[in-house]
Amino acid sequence: MEITTNTKIRVRLESFNAEILVSSCQKIIDTLSHNSLNSISMITLPTAKRIYCVLRSPHVDKDSREHFEIRVHKRILEIYYDPEIPIFDLLSEIDLAPGIFYRICLA
Repeated sequence: MEITTNTKIRVRLESFNAEILVSSCQKIIDTLSHNSLNSISMITLPTAKRIYCVLRSPHVDKDSREHFEIRVHKRILEIYYDPEIPIFDLLSEIDLAPGIFYRICLA
């Protein structure tokens, strides 16, 4: 009987653009699927939404305002792999689109 130890890596991705985020997640999954991984799962986190209220005219009309919002979309990729595979080298070689913030954690 062979005992295998599974280690887990979490890759957290954040972006203002949802389409770029999904395509980057798919690019990571496609790149890592060529290796012998145990499983890859994608977790969708809630979108953080910040709304800013700005006066249009700071001196005259207080009732005239504009609202702006910023949405931050977030995903987590959990990768279970065999420790003999150089997974950090594969993750560092992936060229992601600009506008994607990612963080790699060994869990």
